[in-house]
Amino acid sequence: MAKGKRKTARTLKPSRPRNEVRPAEQLLVAALGDMPTGTILCTSQGRGQFAIAAAQNRTNQVFCSFLDLYARDVAEKFLPEPSPNLRLECLADFPDQEFDVFALPITASGDAEFVRDMLQSGHQRLRVGGTMFVATDNRTDTWLHDELHKLFSKVTRRPGERGTLYSAIKTEPLRKVKDFDCQFAFRDEGRLIQAFSRPGVFSHRRVDGGARALMKAAQVQPGQRVLELGSGSGVVSLALALRGEGIHVEAIDSNARAVECTRKGAELNGISTIHAELSTAECADQEPCEHPFDLVVANPPYFSNYRIAEIFARRAARVLRPDGTALFVTKKTDWYEETLPRLFSSVAVEPTGTYQIIRCRAKSR
Repeated sequence: MAKGKRKTARTLKPSRPRNEVRPAEQLLVAALGDMPTGTILCTSQGRGQFAIAAAQNRTNQVFCSFLDLYARDVAEKFLPEPSPNLRLECLADFPDQEFDVFALPITASGDAEFVRDMLQSGHQRLRVGGTMFVATDNRTDTWLHDELHKLFSKVTRRPGERGTLYSAIKTEPLRKVKDFDCQFAFRDEGRLIQAFSRPGVFSHRRVDGGARALMKAAQVQPGQRVLELGSGSGVVSLALALRGEGIHVEAIDSNARAVECTRKGAELNGISTIHAELSTAECADQEPCEHPFDLVVANPPYFSNYRIAEIFARRAARVLRPDGTALFVTKKTDWYEETLPRLFSSVAVEPTGTYQIIRCRAKSR
């Protein structure tokens, strides 16, 4: 930390109780008795509480689909006991089969395009005669009501104290299916690069400022090994892989769609030196690193009270070669300046526009 700079205390948001069921998901749990018998496809905002309740109260198959691997793993640990009629999976898309019920909990602050994608995908997975149940924590919702009317001829609305529950029966297949995926181009060091993104992936349809800052700060030489933690659509990995001959890039993300997008981007640009992996980036302290990296780059999300940032930092410290470099991008530096000196031999802050680059040097082993 620079001399004379005052440390500011971080205000941590209180953690949610471990077994808390969020309002929208609780509405679905309460509506279980109104749902027809048959197979259920659902998602979860938390630890799969609706899916667990559904599997405990009926004998039919319940399939709970997560986009995020960490969320799936937490839900699996939360299971009171194994259930033969419950599957918890982390997938980029819902399974390609028909279901009798589709249940979707959403928040009023959710991304509109992602919700539209989920509603359309859920409708496609319903058999004709199947029922969709959608719950929101918005008690005065009108937007979701309008969106459901685009898919169903009749929608039932049930307002309550904690939100609003909707149900609708599928009477026919969709006449027109909208494509929410996006292929877009960006430039890095004068080179035009093609990228691919989908709803639910960070910075869908564009390159965000943090990624631009990482690209600008990163220095990579031919033949080096690079690790990107939290790759999103993979734009940083694509740019760095094209900086020179034989640059090998490992791109890690816990979002199944992000991994899919990174692989698609590599394919669009004819890059064979990018390996995209679905992972939470967590690693055991004693986990060996057979092939250390010259450079690690990361744009940690701002939520979770820096839990994910710490996972990224510990992973970077474990896998860097001696004197290797780790770059983190952020808008607030306090946590990084306080925490990272314990993991790296040096930590420097480099302002770049509205972002800050935290440049770290690995400890010698």
